[in-house]
Amino acid sequence: MNDGVRFLAKTLRIDQRMIAEMITPGSRVLDIGCGDGELLDLLFRTRQCDARGIEIDMAMVTRAVAHGLPVMQGDADLDLEQYPDGAFDYALLSRTLQAVERPREVLQQMLRISTRAVVSFPNFGHWRMRWQLMRTGKMPNTRSWPRPWYATPNIHPCTIRDFFALCEEESYIVESWMAVDEAGRRSPWRRWLSLANLFGEQAVFLLRKG
Repeated sequence: MNDGVRFLAKTLRIDQRMIAEMITPGSRVLDIGCGDGELLDLLFRTRQCDARGIEIDMAMVTRAVAHGLPVMQGDADLDLEQYPDGAFDYALLSRTLQAVERPREVLQQMLRISTRAVVSFPNFGHWRMRWQLMRTGKMPNTRSWPRPWYATPNIHPCTIRDFFALCEEESYIVESWMAVDEAGRRSPWRRWLSLANLFGEQAVFLLRKG
């Protein structure tokens, strides 16, 4: 990978680093909503993956391609059905689940085209969200949810408990999960879902079909 691509890793979010740690070296990976490809770059460099991405924002696609990354324009809600069954080992959705129109269907497609899915999302159940909503009666504004309600791309916010419930409904097996804060400190309450849902600012899940 050329030096022009390496700068991307400097801006990696903590959830992206955690996702990379979950990926088996040499795997076939599709990063859905990959932005400018910074996670792809990390997977190439540290996991030697056969990785590619799709991204709806053409400006981001252009930036990724300009840095030598295999990214094409695509919509998670519409274009995943074009991929054949079992085309990948992992399908990744990094802080994008809450922004798609049909999250349940996107997850179904992810676990059709791949053996495992890795999903990260900001936790709407965090105590700061609850406190701001209770105190002000307005949509919260936090580090994980920094935009006002009229400018946010997030149309389906969910909590960690919500996501577990969806996995149960769909009979997905949660192989591993973690709740962390924005600095990357892992929640010490992992064994107690209620506390993880209260104190985890974001969550990362590794799933497979049951």
